[in-house]
Amino acid sequence: MNRSLLLGVLILGLPFVNGDADKWSTGNDGVLQLNSGNFDRALREHEQLLVHFYVPLSGQGHQVSAAFEGAAVELQGSEVKLAVVDAAKEKDLAKELNVAGSSEIRLYVSGDKHSPVVCPVPQSSTSILTWLRRRAGSPGDLVRDLSQLETSEDVTVVGFFRELNQEYVQTFYATAIQLPDVSFAITQDNEVTHKYGLTYDVVFLLRKSKLIQAYKLMPQTSKEELMVFISVYQMDPVTEYTGKTANQILSSPVLNHALLFIRKSSADFNHVYSAFNNAAQSFRVKILFVWVNVDEPRNGRLMEYFRVRDFEAPLIRVVNLTSHVTYQLPSDTLEVESIKTFCASYLEGKAKPKMQSEAIPEGWDTQPVKELVGMNLEEVAFNPNKTVFVMFYLPYSPASRALFPLWEELAEATEGREGVVIARIDASANDINLSPQGAYPTLCLFPALHAERMVVYSGERRLEDLIQFLNTEMEKAKRDRVQEDEDRRKYIKDIKDEEAKKADKSKDEL
Repeated sequence: MNRSLLLGVLILGLPFVNGDADKWSTGNDGVLQLNSGNFDRALREHEQLLVHFYVPLSGQGHQVSAAFEGAAVELQGSEVKLAVVDAAKEKDLAKELNVAGSSEIRLYVSGDKHSPVVCPVPQSSTSILTWLRRRAGSPGDLVRDLSQLETSEDVTVVGFFRELNQEYVQTFYATAIQLPDVSFAITQDNEVTHKYGLTYDVVFLLRKSKLIQAYKLMPQTSKEELMVFISVYQMDPVTEYTGKTANQILSSPVLNHALLFIRKSSADFNHVYSAFNNAAQSFRVKILFVWVNVDEPRNGRLMEYFRVRDFEAPLIRVVNLTSHVTYQLPSDTLEVESIKTFCASYLEGKAKPKMQSEAIPEGWDTQPVKELVGMNLEEVAFNPNKTVFVMFYLPYSPASRALFPLWEELAEATEGREGVVIARIDASANDINLSPQGAYPTLCLFPALHAERMVVYSGERRLEDLIQFLNTEMEKAKRDRVQEDEDRRKYIKDIKDEEAKKADKSKDEL
């Protein structure tokens, strides 16, 4: 799932004018409008081609488009040529280039069409400019006097190295390229040893010259491990969810999030926050701790997403941003030890998920596509006499909404078939005791069997492919049902034989 969807906001993307198949239009900022007809030509004519693939109406796309537009102004006349592709219109080109997201920036170098370099999601135009500058530079560009950082409010990642030509430095610099919104510096000043008590080949975080955390590099340390360390420790143990911190929270490599919903104005705020903050110290890198001010009206969308009502606060929810399964610690247990125990049980897989469900809608089964909710999903899906094909969707996801017409077509095409049910369920509003794999929308088929089986569909999302998959699974289920019925008959016969033996034995004893 694209994590920015948690914001539940759909904003118009940056519009551009389409060109002809073999030409391109160029705006005042020099940005090219590309399509399948002129993309290869642009690659041939420009040594460095920075392309923004976007989908209109994408929330994240708006942010990236604004950053890209700002960078275009700064890069006019440079060696880097900027271009855009409307991936919603240029579907064949997007498919050929394996562009899957709603907004992505790629750098194509020397006309290489199939090995682009993906730009990290930018927060601003400065992000893009910094990324390009670091890619074109070297570790030596980061060597700085640490005294320059004494008044900086921002966190600076510092590498303390004996030599600049060692592998550690290359790993550090590769990490700096991937985190363009973070300030990086390199020092070889021996005063660091005396001031911070550190040895060489260590990475540490500073804010106003205060040491936050240090990380000793090892031969096996990877760029990814270093990115996790930096992403986690540049944030406080507990981060307040706001408009400014949302992107940082949602882009964190830590996928397990503990969210405290509480009123800042409440009498027990300081006590509960203190317990939450103390517990957070024990789970850095494993769980990201975030608190949400229920008094803040702008947090309404987030509360709606997690189905938290203001009168329920304070409470703690733990969620994994991949599975979306949520767990809850109620308000009467918000002490340090109970929070620690709860988080530990979650990590160990022992915590029980919080089950939520919308009310069963009136007439839910009267339309071709049945509307399921959490409380009737399993009853319908695991009906042994029905083949049930379910779409798990997110209502604010463009990918989910785009699939609705196809799902209606499938329902109409199978409407006359006995025992076939086509249904859908809002995965954001209903917690379910199932784990479909992959990003939403996910399509899962439940065969007509006594055994509870779920088959995830991974084929092309076309009507003929869906029908073929449905037919194949139904034929397979028929064969399995024969064996299932035979096993059931054998089981019943064995029970009757056993009862007969007991009856005979009782007669003999009499």
